[in-house]
Amino acid sequence: MFSSLSRPRVLAVCAVPLLALLAVAGLAPLPFSVAQPGSTANVLGKNNGDPVITIAGAPERHTGGQLRMTTIIATGPDATVKLGDVVGGWFRTDRAVMPRDSVYPTGGGVKEIEQHNLADMRQSQSSATSSALSYLGRDAKDVKVTLKLADIGGPSAGLLFSLGIVDKLDGDGDGGDLTGGRTIAGTGTITDNGEVGAVGGVSLKTRAAKRDGASVFLVPKAECADAKAELPKGLRLIPVTTLKDTVDSLRALNKNGSVPHC
Repeated sequence: MFSSLSRPRVLAVCAVPLLALLAVAGLAPLPFSVAQPGSTANVLGKNNGDPVITIAGAPERHTGGQLRMTTIIATGPDATVKLGDVVGGWFRTDRAVMPRDSVYPTGGGVKEIEQHNLADMRQSQSSATSSALSYLGRDAKDVKVTLKLADIGGPSAGLLFSLGIVDKLDGDGDGGDLTGGRTIAGTGTITDNGEVGAVGGVSLKTRAAKRDGASVFLVPKAECADAKAELPKGLRLIPVTTLKDTVDSLRALNKNGSVPHC
């Protein structure tokens, strides 16, 4: 009996449930977050009127240039992300569609996640201080470092905090700025012994860096491919794995020496 239907009629009959399914899918919430480039902050400068890095117990250098930590902004854990948002994000270079669990791995509500991110930031600041002082051979009992960066959570500023401390205490080792007067941005976690870890969202962070005037971007080596995929024109990538090799690369850059590249 079905074979007696004309082809257009068969297609029409089949299309009805398919269209209904697509309509439902378009309205249903999906387990994704849509992210975009966020703010950047110069760790050598001030935030809300207060220095981001304050040093006591040792002479603090006046620094030039900038070291900008980078962020992304993502739809919240309770936000409704639909098929149209996901498809739209895939076709835009200033957006990224990410599994919600990769953005908010702890689960929970907004308050719980905010508390977790603040705890991560405090731990990151502690590790940044430990790694920087250890690299410089300074005793934490003699040198007190205070870090203040309001309204930003998570561990991904660790590397930049460490570099800021090194610059304020030692610079390039020859009396000059570690930045060479440049605006340098980057991302990466840091451990107490100075190992740099991957973070995520680097292709969006490079856009934030370029937008805010950076010419160099420090990226965890494991994320070079992601950073290169949609790299803004005029932004130079330097892959890093430890605090020491990051400082070595910046010093080499200042002297027109050999610098690693992705």
